[in-house]
Amino acid sequence: MKYLQEFRDPELAQNILSEIRAATTRPWAIMEVCGGQTHSIIRHGIDQLLPENIELIHGPGCPVCVTPLDMIDKALAIAAMPNVIFCSFGDMLRVPGSEKDLFRVKSEGGDVRTVYSPLDALKIARENPEKEVVFFGIGFETTAPANAMAVFQAKQQNLENFSMLVSHVLVPPAIAAIMDSPTNRVQGFLAAGHVCSVMGYAQYPPLVEKYKVPIVVTGFEPVDVLEGIRRVVM
Repeated sequence: MKYLQEFRDPELAQNILSEIRAATTRPWAIMEVCGGQTHSIIRHGIDQLLPENIELIHGPGCPVCVTPLDMIDKALAIAAMPNVIFCSFGDMLRVPGSEKDLFRVKSEGGDVRTVYSPLDALKIARENPEKEVVFFGIGFETTAPANAMAVFQAKQQNLENFSMLVSHVLVPPAIAAIMDSPTNRVQGFLAAGHVCSVMGYAQYPPLVEKYKVPIVVTGFEPVDVLEGIRRVVM
């Protein structure tokens, strides 16, 4: 557990909290971009430990929540087709479209299947050559590599009955949209480390320069999140 325990060290966390309290001279509204950061903040009570003049705002980092309505409706229409096996992550099944959700399509006879990876959908395509297998590829930058790998493997295996309904979204434009909103209150961002492991960091400095807000990349452990907050307020 070396290099993991340090990011959960209570004494180190308290030291960083002390530095945050000392450095916070005005109210702050900080948005954590990723749902993984939100989970860590709530699980470890970080929001309860911060000074009262630091407000944490939960960001748009849930790929289910940011999937456009028209894309949901396309998924519903495809899933209802008679010769289609529609594969999706389980948390998409209850997301409502204009009139129904994927659970309703399934109850009406559509072949809707829950998978945990696009590679699971590939396996279903191999096992059902007479069916068109469609995978609902949603998510931010972090899900794109696995989806690309599935498409690559489908080509390598000559699977002509595998296709993908793609609804990928990007984090930097989401941050820009938040900052451009006339009702925006966000004064700093905690960006997600796993996103930067895919896209790098180069897209953030232009946002910092344009909007004059700090953007700090963090992981998901409590000390990591606290250090990100410390760097934002400093």
